[in-house]
Amino acid sequence: MPKVSEVIVPYATYLRVYEPLAAFPEAERGHWARYARRPDRPSYQDELRRSLADLLPTPPIAVPVHESGDAFVLEADGVIHVCPWRTRLRGWQALGDLAEEFPAPVLDALLPPLVRHQATQDYERWLAGNPDARPWIRTATWQVPLNWFVLVSDDEREYAKAAGADGGEAPVLRYRTPMVQARRRVARGLRTLRNTVDEGPLVDGLVDVGRWLEEFHPRSLVELDYGGLVHAVPAGELEGDHSAADVAEGIEALRNGDGEAAAEAYGRLVERWRSVRDLRSAN
Repeated sequence: MPKVSEVIVPYATYLRVYEPLAAFPEAERGHWARYARRPDRPSYQDELRRSLADLLPTPPIAVPVHESGDAFVLEADGVIHVCPWRTRLRGWQALGDLAEEFPAPVLDALLPPLVRHQATQDYERWLAGNPDARPWIRTATWQVPLNWFVLVSDDEREYAKAAGADGGEAPVLRYRTPMVQARRRVARGLRTLRNTVDEGPLVDGLVDVGRWLEEFHPRSLVELDYGGLVHAVPAGELEGDHSAADVAEGIEALRNGDGEAAAEAYGRLVERWRSVRDLRSAN
């Protein structure tokens, strides 16, 4: 049996905000400046492996005891940008969504009620002293929420095939865009959707993600990363995945009053993601 440290943990996708160092308070800025120079920075798989390891003890550790001091780092135009993991905060927030993901008996087996209750109490106490806290990372499993694609453009798409004949290195599919562009696309998309369709999950989700983006420095970068979901999508289908283009085409068609073209774009999205949803149901 492989060790936890060897397990590849798949099927999660990410929406990340990278803020410039100038966005952080001075003390924290120094920490991240030093951190950015480290050659051994961990990856998102390392974060997931640590979380998986926390579930092995009895009782399991629902949320890390201490907040993570790690982050993702990228440099753009000579400026260091940082996306703190804030694993503890994200773990607390994810607990609130578990009831919608699992039936009660399954949830109780994974995380006993007493463990969840204690974690909820810890979060409430912590939140009382940190009311403005927000994560730099949003996570989804077995999907990329359609409202995320509104933030990016097909010409910002980065795709790299698996490296090596044995596929030892997974493929990469992601988008990166300046914060100002992401906010502009959210605003335009919302205007179109509110003028053409009924209120619903797509509109609500776009409102929510738009409010989240407003919390960050205007010179931040936004990244949509397929993460481990690349393991669930055949390579040929992944290479041909242009979901951001389909979402943009559908919204533009709605803006122009072309319901038929909008339906065609939506149909391509439904067909593309059906196989992934089927895998989730079969798992």
